[in-house]
Amino acid sequence: MDTRLGSLDLSKPTSNDVVSCAKANSTSCIQPSIPSTPFSSTDATLGRHLARRLVQVGVTDVFSVPGDFNLTLLDHLIDEPGLNLIGCCNELNAGYAADGYARSRGVGACVVTFTVGGLSVLNAIAGAYSENLPLICIVGGPNSNDYGSNRILHHTIGLPDFSQELRCFQTVTCFQAVVNNLEDAHELIDTAISTALKESKPVYISIGCNLPAIPHPTFSRDPVPFSLAPKLSNQMGLEAAVEAAAEFLNKAVKPVLVGGPKLRVAKASDAFVELADASGYALAVMPSAKGMVPEHHPHFIGTYWGAVSTAFCAEIVESADAYLFAGPIFNDYSSVGYSLLLKKEKAIIVMPDRVVIANGPAFGCVLMNDFLKALAKRLKHNNVAYENYHRIFVPDGTPLKSASKEPLRVNVMFQHIQKMLSSETAVIAETGDSWFNCQKLKLPEGCGYEFQMQYGSIGWSVGATLGYAQAVPEKRVIACIGDGSFQVTAQDVSTMLRCGQKTIIFLINNGGYTIEVEIHDGPYNVIKNWNYTGLIDAIHNGEGKCWTTKVFWEEELVEAIAKATGPKKDSLCFIEVIVHKDDTSKELLEWGSRVSAANSRPPNPQ
Repeated sequence: MDTRLGSLDLSKPTSNDVVSCAKANSTSCIQPSIPSTPFSSTDATLGRHLARRLVQVGVTDVFSVPGDFNLTLLDHLIDEPGLNLIGCCNELNAGYAADGYARSRGVGACVVTFTVGGLSVLNAIAGAYSENLPLICIVGGPNSNDYGSNRILHHTIGLPDFSQELRCFQTVTCFQAVVNNLEDAHELIDTAISTALKESKPVYISIGCNLPAIPHPTFSRDPVPFSLAPKLSNQMGLEAAVEAAAEFLNKAVKPVLVGGPKLRVAKASDAFVELADASGYALAVMPSAKGMVPEHHPHFIGTYWGAVSTAFCAEIVESADAYLFAGPIFNDYSSVGYSLLLKKEKAIIVMPDRVVIANGPAFGCVLMNDFLKALAKRLKHNNVAYENYHRIFVPDGTPLKSASKEPLRVNVMFQHIQKMLSSETAVIAETGDSWFNCQKLKLPEGCGYEFQMQYGSIGWSVGATLGYAQAVPEKRVIACIGDGSFQVTAQDVSTMLRCGQKTIIFLINNGGYTIEVEIHDGPYNVIKNWNYTGLIDAIHNGEGKCWTTKVFWEEELVEAIAKATGPKKDSLCFIEVIVHKDDTSKELLEWGSRVSAANSRPPNPQ
């Protein structure tokens, strides 16, 4: 079935403010189409067309940083009734916010200025590329007359060649559109947006600063709905792949299923659960797929992360005689320094459009969603692996009881965060020990969960929290952020306040880059301590709803959580938690030593 992109009702308020963060009613990525209507020639501009297209595909909030090359374009985005322009403190956070937004809405967008802004946002775009997120990065480019003029412009590196920014983006986007004339602007913009949605990757659109406000006949009507051609499986390949996989799995005694992060790009989470329901197999997830598979499923056994898996999960997966991995990414982090005890001859690897069975055969042009649904109808019910798990499972212990005013321990803190989770919450986990502590949280049905494992950029969570919370205002976001990461991107807490967000931020203050300490320690991992609550109070400055507190022991934490979820539930709540610098999860200690060993392997003999 075609996915259609169409116009929204134009009978919305006719004004918008750059600082407004009010939400549109729509939450779907693709909007239903309505008949296209002509409008006056003065409205037939590139800027208006781009704004309407963004609204059509589900973007109701655009994260931006102004610069002289994009100001006219920003005027047109502000004028679009269905669009909120959210000004961020810097380009990096604008990109991270678009990343977080795309995780919930299915697509996100940011707008920056030429080169000086583009190269600042580049790191965030690279992260979105690694995580397979459709993100539309729009840059206000040079005046169209300057191309080929041999002139040197400001915001560049001082050369008359303006292609530096483009060449940088070519490596981290799946399509690049440089719009420096109006004749092909319509085609380039539509191609870029549709490519982002089809490929589930970021795209780059540069728009000459003198073009957004000029009427042109190609924009003389409201954007006409266009269709994304559906991806289709090769039917013969699909049938062959299902037959081979069913034969392989039906011969196994104790097969298991493991979900990977590419379930998102394949839009196959429901099909994966359908396969689990039909097969009866034990069901696990890779760490970067947490939140993509329901943890309340009756056969869910936890996170498979090699030596740092949740209790009893690795033993069941690695002792299985067959395992199906749906959308895995096996890198040095997810494999715990390449230490997974898996055998290729036991594995079926299902990628978004390809299936590989053991050491062969392989089947291309087979979509994951189609394959998993068809396979579900061919498998014999087999719950041996889950019964084995159930037989050896011992419930988690509880942390040692804290004495009165004993320094707070991290495991105690996360015990209390666990009690906060519901279908009305979402967890954002920053790179660091929060990865490991948040992995152990048991997500209730409907509870969101996001972290950036493949790229692992510290500081990602501040902007991502801003974007995610803006996309789903009905959920209360709980962000777990280390002090080192927070120092990288702290500024955009101010944007959260401007937007009236109700996020709860747990700032875990342990005096440095703890995850780096456990890989390889040195004086460079120690940071200057800040008065974090004082900083947030200064950012708040009496504007918006904000509450901060600093806790040292469990009684204070319990009181802070009660206040954040009670009297201050309509405020942004910032809880600074003081913990010992060596208080880490046991999983980080194990993982750090294994990653360190992988990093320090000597060169192979030549």
